[in-house]
Amino acid sequence: MHKLWVRITFSFFLLMFFALLGSGLFLANTMKNTYMDFKESQLKQTAHLVLRALELNGIEQQDLQSKVKELAAPVTSRVTVIDRNGKVLADSEDNPSSMESHASRPEVSQVIKEGKESGISTRYSHTLGYSMMYTAIPVKIDGEVKGVVRVALSLENIEKAIRHLRNTLTIVLFAALLLTALIGIRIAKGIAKPVEEMMFVSQKLKDKDYTARVSMRPKGELGQLANAINVLAASLKSQMETIQENEQRLSGVLRNMMSGVLFVDKNGKILLANRAIGCMLDADPEAFTGKQHVEIVKNAGLSRLIARCLNEQTEIRDEIQFYYPNERILDAHLAPYVGENGELKGIVAVLHDITDIRRLEKMRSEFIANVSHELKTPITSVKGFTETLLDGAMEDKEALHHFLGIIHKESERLHRMINDILHLSKIEQHMIPLEVENVNVAEVVDRVADTVRKDVEKKGLELHLPVERECWVKGEKDRIQQIILNLVSNAVSYTPAGGRITVSLADIEDEVAISVKDTGIGIAKKDLPRLFERFYRVDKGRARNSGGTGLGLAIVKHLVESHQGKIEVKSEEGRGTEFIVTLPKQQ
Repeated sequence: MHKLWVRITFSFFLLMFFALLGSGLFLANTMKNTYMDFKESQLKQTAHLVLRALELNGIEQQDLQSKVKELAAPVTSRVTVIDRNGKVLADSEDNPSSMESHASRPEVSQVIKEGKESGISTRYSHTLGYSMMYTAIPVKIDGEVKGVVRVALSLENIEKAIRHLRNTLTIVLFAALLLTALIGIRIAKGIAKPVEEMMFVSQKLKDKDYTARVSMRPKGELGQLANAINVLAASLKSQMETIQENEQRLSGVLRNMMSGVLFVDKNGKILLANRAIGCMLDADPEAFTGKQHVEIVKNAGLSRLIARCLNEQTEIRDEIQFYYPNERILDAHLAPYVGENGELKGIVAVLHDITDIRRLEKMRSEFIANVSHELKTPITSVKGFTETLLDGAMEDKEALHHFLGIIHKESERLHRMINDILHLSKIEQHMIPLEVENVNVAEVVDRVADTVRKDVEKKGLELHLPVERECWVKGEKDRIQQIILNLVSNAVSYTPAGGRITVSLADIEDEVAISVKDTGIGIAKKDLPRLFERFYRVDKGRARNSGGTGLGLAIVKHLVESHQGKIEVKSEEGRGTEFIVTLPKQQ
């Protein structure tokens, strides 16, 4: 495609070419016609003068010839006298007897045959090599045409003059066209340059480069257009920045949402998926786009809900269960979205992972059941033995003492349980602030060893303490002692006679690891995930007989977490258990 200035110049050049060509041709033809009309009039006058000079009635044939030659000399024209039959009677330049009939000559025919007052004709002479103009007027005697006087004029000089005029006009035409082209190029470039810049800026805007601006500011309408384009570019830039900012906000919201979001078009193809739903489905969400939901979701329940929402075009809310990659319970909320004309565009599905909520609800239900069960046993004992005493057993001093001992024991157990529940609740709600200080864990272990030493010796167990004498952490000494005491007490309770309990310390960079390892009964693998739940017991009978409330490990876990540490357990059934508590050196 040619540049704009070339097309403008070419159009301007063609316009001027045809305008000048038309003007030149019109001028040349006008001048030629004017000159020819003048010569025609001149010839007619000459013919009439010759006619008056000739007195045909009194001149013989031989005298007519000489008279014609005599008259032709001063007028520099050829004079011919022709009778009514076309025969040449006299000619100023040729022998009339040798000349053919002139009856068919146009100018003669117009007078003799058509009866005109004059005849005119112009024709090219191949013999002479130039054109001649002929004028004929009738010779009348008593009102009757007896012949014709014809006067001829050479147009050689006229044709030369016309050719010269045409050549001059051609030169002037080409000079004018050259000047027109130069001026046209300058004007066209002046017009085209800002237009081309506007086109360039428009292309940049089309290519989403909203920083492009028209630098040239021509006057008039082009200047207004340039200003309009710049205003449009600024407006587009502002709008795109707003759109991009909104997209970034939306993308940030979708990316950081805990809920999974899935956009599906009316054909079932996924248009958008956020990171959360990718985690739920264990797949890259970027790979979802353009694929059918049944290929990606791989869950019959969710696929049915999507298909149902597309078909019914109504909001749907339901719970679905996933078994892959992990077992999850999801709250699915699906809703159609439509265009301005009400046409269905697709649906949006929002999935909330309520696995933890359902698990907590289950744990709460189990906790209530466990509390009820744990409270029921001592209350039943107290109630039963009290009723027995009231029924008359108080008279038996030995029975009274025995029953009161049992009631006291169960009351103490009930008291410990209630205290543990309240204590755990306060820890969970951060109602017990930590009094942080530098704590030597080795000293705390020694104090715990002194506390459990009687029970250890009573069961014939071996208690191995750490060799490290200094191992410092930031924390509350009493809480750290409570953690270690709970773990060591559990080890004493669940390790049979002759077993071994080992407490060790390890200084690991910015942490301290406390290990309590025993050679006791161990814990089944299926029980490990629930070990730190309230009232959960691996061996319910043994734990209850040992005086435990079932809340010890739950309290330990929360105390460790309040120190920003972590606890893990390793165990093999029949071979023993190891609890490892890791506490940071700095809080």
